[in-house]
Amino acid sequence: MSKKMLVKIIPFVMSALLLTACGTKFEPTPTNVPDGGSPSPTETTGVESPTPTATPEATPEVTPTPEPTPEPKEPIKVKAVYLTGTVAGSSARLDHFIELVNTTELNALVIDIKEGGYVNYDSQVPLVKELGLSKKLYNVEEVLRKCHENDIYVIGRIVVFRDDGLATKKPEFAIKKPNGNIWKEGSHGAWSNPYIEGVQQYNIDIAKEAVALGFDEIQFDYVRFPTAKASDVSYGENVPEKTEAISNFLKKAAEEIKAVKDVPVSADIFGIVAESDRDGKTIGQHFDLLGLNIDYISPMIYPSHYANDSNGTMGNGVGQKINGVLFTKPDLDPYGVIYQSLLKIKDRIATVPEFKAKVRPYLQDFTASYLPKGYWQTYGKEQIRAQIKAVYDAGYEEWILWSGKNQYTEDALLPQE
Repeated sequence: MSKKMLVKIIPFVMSALLLTACGTKFEPTPTNVPDGGSPSPTETTGVESPTPTATPEATPEVTPTPEPTPEPKEPIKVKAVYLTGTVAGSSARLDHFIELVNTTELNALVIDIKEGGYVNYDSQVPLVKELGLSKKLYNVEEVLRKCHENDIYVIGRIVVFRDDGLATKKPEFAIKKPNGNIWKEGSHGAWSNPYIEGVQQYNIDIAKEAVALGFDEIQFDYVRFPTAKASDVSYGENVPEKTEAISNFLKKAAEEIKAVKDVPVSADIFGIVAESDRDGKTIGQHFDLLGLNIDYISPMIYPSHYANDSNGTMGNGVGQKINGVLFTKPDLDPYGVIYQSLLKIKDRIATVPEFKAKVRPYLQDFTASYLPKGYWQTYGKEQIRAQIKAVYDAGYEEWILWSGKNQYTEDALLPQE
């Protein structure tokens, strides 16, 4: 039995039933004569009359006590780590992370539903079955059962438009080159076209199935266009703005998912889109539109992913200005990057009254040793706690740690209270 589960023992009083079962008979009690009524037969004749048999009163209709309306559950303040489908499918590794949640401040897991073009379990979505796009890395019912028995909130991550499986198996759904051939993003393969309604519905149907199976939340990742040169790709003729396609997808997805079950819907976004509208519009993530129809945004504000002032990887010779503060070596200042990024996001949200999404950032728990020498550091306990502190100092309460290899700095996590 999990230490996070409460067992309620409800006693039932059954004495009347037990007495009946033992043969005891309950006689109706005669009604007394009201004051000022007629005298009894003994008083008028002196002879005791036999006691008349009283007519039993009708059993009053019992109105059942209504069950109290349960108090609405307080939304969980997520503190999570991300798991791949492969790790979720390993009983030993999943058990390890369940125990990690049970013994630390963690209370949730993000588990891949669709990534790399495949659904990670035996999906019954018709197009997934038709195209053979299930990998069956884990038994979804078993994984959800184990997590829920330990009172763990499970967020299902769906990689949406970077989908080599769908784009390859159904070429009419792929982003094309101007010559009509399928465009590919290097080793990541092909992308599905966000403008195509069938592509959008395919991902929504997977999400709806996942909710019906028991996932507590749906998180969309790669809910954007690729960072491709405009001259290299063709999305079709007379298409609307990219930002319109993405915001419309999120609106439609949230409506259809919540029609199945009213669970939160979230989206991972580039951290830079709060700082630069130009960058956001290029990939279809205009910040002001992203939070209108979903419950959470998860900005990926990894310090290593902001520009540095080198001439190497992620270098632009200048660095990155965040909320007016210039960071020339952002990976070396995890607190500052996270804090200023979240303050900028808070300021942006304040200008959009209709913005409903709460903020739950992804934090960096990996070492970006691919950056130029002098521009990266080993991320350990100090760097992880600095980022988490920045989240709290900026006025937010939720966070998710990201490690693509699922190798986390476990000693950075506080013990369970």
